[in-house]
Amino acid sequence: MNIKLVTSATLGVAAALVLSSCGSGGGSSTQSDGKPADGGTVTLKMVAADYGGGPTAEDSGAKFWKTVTDEFTAANPTIKVDVQVINWNDIDEQVATMVQNGQFPDILQTGDYSGFVKEGLLHKVDEVLSPATQSDLLPKFAEFGKVDGAAYGIPFVSSARALFYNKQLFSKAGITEPPKTWDEVKAAAEKLKKSGVAQPFGLPLGAEEAQGESFLWFMGNGGGYKDASGNWAINSPQNIETFKFLKELHDAGLTTPNPGTKDRKDVWQDFGAGKVGMAFGGPMSIPQFEKAGLTDFGVAPIPGKSAVLDTTLGVQDWIMAFNKNNRADAIKKFFDFFYTGTAAQKISDTYKLLPVTTSGIQKLSSDEKLKPFLDALPKATFYPFTDPKWTEVSNEAKQSIGSAITKDAAEVLGRLQKVATGS
Repeated sequence: MNIKLVTSATLGVAAALVLSSCGSGGGSSTQSDGKPADGGTVTLKMVAADYGGGPTAEDSGAKFWKTVTDEFTAANPTIKVDVQVINWNDIDEQVATMVQNGQFPDILQTGDYSGFVKEGLLHKVDEVLSPATQSDLLPKFAEFGKVDGAAYGIPFVSSARALFYNKQLFSKAGITEPPKTWDEVKAAAEKLKKSGVAQPFGLPLGAEEAQGESFLWFMGNGGGYKDASGNWAINSPQNIETFKFLKELHDAGLTTPNPGTKDRKDVWQDFGAGKVGMAFGGPMSIPQFEKAGLTDFGVAPIPGKSAVLDTTLGVQDWIMAFNKNNRADAIKKFFDFFYTGTAAQKISDTYKLLPVTTSGIQKLSSDEKLKPFLDALPKATFYPFTDPKWTEVSNEAKQSIGSAITKDAAEVLGRLQKVATGS
């Protein structure tokens, strides 16, 4: 997600959004309801983010979507779906280029939708999703898909964040329980370093999900991207103080080296390899840890400045339909197939991401590995993604917020505040 938690803004908010250029699948001309005008097939063009390990990985997004689309076309022979899968680092910039060039996909699956709404590019949800499928969506998540009371974003998958820690490394360092406060984080990191751990705390502030890692730390100090009144507060005293603490950890050699250039997938790989003592992550981290051979890890709440948080970062990614190609009917068939068949369950099974439907949550309720994250979802705090400026802020945060570790935090966060407020 980035649960991976979502580069340029030359197109206004829409261009700054979040996807990549789409495949060039052909197709016959269509009527306004998406049915082929000449008796041929409709080819839906879809762009999707890669939740797997890349194009050649066993869990690659391309392989996942091929399975799904092959099953769909077998059941709907007149509709094909051409999917191009893009990694999270490149998806924003490529989608901005795609939109700028007028190469609109029919379906987009990514980390945000709100910027496209401002540009009038999306179908409303009730135009591309049946009432039965809509009613199965978790109400809180579906509500976040609305802008000015109308729903445009369809929840796709969700996740929550927690603190992972290596039990063996903790034991070797003489640490008996996971840290609950920042002082305890620092103390545990010092013990881990003394015992020979290369990266006591994994701190990914690279382009993949810097906005999410930062948000978790902000919340630990009572901060965030917005204040309690809903005003942008990126350069608040709390957030500046947060980065000063992270700088202390970094300067003492207690974090990932050069965190502003490190992506979460790299930190998670290092955690699985036993090089990292503790790191934030989500349920989608677990397959990576286990693939690397690490099974003896613990999961704990996010530590805050003075106590563990009573909330965590909840992340939901989105799927949406563009309205430029007049294929609403075909899109609806694909969406209903995805949510009511086996495809949504396969997402959870393959990537350990959490469902966004009531029926999906019920199916996973007995999975002990996912239980801490399922339990955390009801109290989760989300990005301010219903604000159209969030896309631009998120994209800029991915690129620059990590530099607050080595540069003046007030200056770095102040630039982000100007992006958010336009002044």
